[in-house]
Amino acid sequence: MEQQQQLQRSPSGSPSPRSPSSQPYLSVSVTDPVKLGNGVQGYISYRVITKTNLPEYQGHEKIVIRRYSDFDWLRDRLFHNYKGVFIPPLPEKSAVEKFRFSAEFIEMRRQGLDIFVNRIASHQELQHSEDLRTFLQADEETMERLRSQETGIFKKKPADLMQIFKDAQSKVSDIVLGKEKPVEESNLEYEKLKHYIFELENHLAEAQKHAHRLVKRHRELGQSLSDFSKAVKLLGACEGDALGKAFSELGTKSEALSVKLQKEAHLLLMNFEEPLKDYVRAVQSIKATIAERANVFRHQCELAETMKLKEINLDKLMLTRSYKMGEAEHEYREASYLTVSIFARQKS
Repeated sequence: MEQQQQLQRSPSGSPSPRSPSSQPYLSVSVTDPVKLGNGVQGYISYRVITKTNLPEYQGHEKIVIRRYSDFDWLRDRLFHNYKGVFIPPLPEKSAVEKFRFSAEFIEMRRQGLDIFVNRIASHQELQHSEDLRTFLQADEETMERLRSQETGIFKKKPADLMQIFKDAQSKVSDIVLGKEKPVEESNLEYEKLKHYIFELENHLAEAQKHAHRLVKRHRELGQSLSDFSKAVKLLGACEGDALGKAFSELGTKSEALSVKLQKEAHLLLMNFEEPLKDYVRAVQSIKATIAERANVFRHQCELAETMKLKEINLDKLMLTRSYKMGEAEHEYREASYLTVSIFARQKS
């Protein structure tokens, strides 16, 4: 909730994408999670409400139904089309059935998806993305068709995957055998920033683990007090008036304390553990951008090396051409001299 409030306020106090005004705005809300299907095929759908006055959008308000895989599609498209731009992270998945459809998890995911899409909507460059407009306006059939058309690594043909693995294996072998040296950055400021990001991820992950243990401890203690309260109340019902009343009061106090601990556990989860998880995911997204930059830098170095080799080959070809032209010129002169000599002899 605090993160959502921060999204609604800018440092200068100007309206955010959530605050419609005479200025250009793009406001998105993710609401009304609904469970559809059962078992493995089950999923949660969300109402995505868009309000905007941007001219590239169709109308001032649009409501569409989206599921988690649609948000995942949007992030993949943005990551592919906006190289070097930090793409906000998505909330985590849960493969465990009993957690995947729990009310608490569904609400946390809804809030996470709401923050995710509004971070994109408030980004000066990403908010004008065609993929974002498609996500916010297309019907469900169109989104399903677009998702099925994706050609990620896991949807490539087996032959393509084998070639990818062979290329990767060849690269690793060349580096290990010394045939190819790994490309290293020469930008000290960039290297310093990358080291900071890696260290930050470790610290945040450790803090998140401690937060998880704290939430778990509160929940377990609250559950224990709840069980204790039930047992004491049953015991009080079996005893006499005075002792039974005392046990009953103890059970009531234990139950109240259990409820308080469960509420505190929920507050710790929402205000402490979940923000830390979000920071960890954000750092991981930054690392993905860094990795993409490293790939581009490596490709640039490979192209520069290829260009250098081609220039060397060109110089060799030019030298060979000059040498052959010299030889041809020399032969031409000799032939001309012989011809003149023969002609002179015949004339005399």
